[in-house]
Amino acid sequence: MVMLPYHINKNGLTCSEELFGFRTQDLLKRKLVLEDDFGWKVPSKESNLGGSGNKEKLKYIGGVDISFLKEDPSLACGAVVVLDADTLKVVHEEFDIVRLQVPYIPGFLAFREAPILLGLLEKMKTNAHPFYPQLLMVDGNGLLHPRGFGLACHLGVLANLPTIGIGKNLHHVDGLSQSEVRRRLETSENCDKELIPLIGESRKVWGMAMRSTPGSSKPIYISVGHRISLDSAVKVTKLCSKFRVPEPTRQADMRSKVFLRQQKGSIHVTT
Repeated sequence: MVMLPYHINKNGLTCSEELFGFRTQDLLKRKLVLEDDFGWKVPSKESNLGGSGNKEKLKYIGGVDISFLKEDPSLACGAVVVLDADTLKVVHEEFDIVRLQVPYIPGFLAFREAPILLGLLEKMKTNAHPFYPQLLMVDGNGLLHPRGFGLACHLGVLANLPTIGIGKNLHHVDGLSQSEVRRRLETSENCDKELIPLIGESRKVWGMAMRSTPGSSKPIYISVGHRISLDSAVKVTKLCSKFRVPEPTRQADMRSKVFLRQQKGSIHVTT
């Protein structure tokens, strides 16, 4: 069982959002590492993922996501999918179907979803699984969050893994909005650019908007989760991108949906 530094019930957080949730986020936020803190070499297409010096080759990249049943949104399937970094082929997958008792509270998505994903990672770690990921790509934001501590940060700190936040939508952070970022992408100076920095009104760089296909106005939003720099997060994301969404989170999304549909009528649901 994964021990978390908070408790939840069917009504939400046991303390108020403002007090308990903020305090928990602040406590975990102190442990954030916003620079490269790993023993492997950041891959690149040019280097063909080769290592250099004493650094090992990055082998396994994990993607995590949670899917919900349309007929019953409280029924969810968490997925950890592990890809071979050379081929981007799936080498392992873990699933868990749960009945969620915690409602979605804006700004506190991690309190609802992190326990499911941490349980799957803990299962792999306890079993000393040979495909345990060296890096996680999370379907959700990292620093690109109203309090600078999204799901990717939360999960990275508690799992002690390098994590990258991959957002498909952008919520208002420091004056940034989805419509404003898309407007920037369409300006003459940016229309041919693959990446533009997400700079808020405070002049802080919160992440990067990246479009996987030329001219697209629907980027993904990359942000640091834990134990990786933004530059390295962008390099890894570019390497993993065949389509708009990078393969680790794309596969986690697709496979969790399929597993949930296949198992909904027969599987014992964890509460």
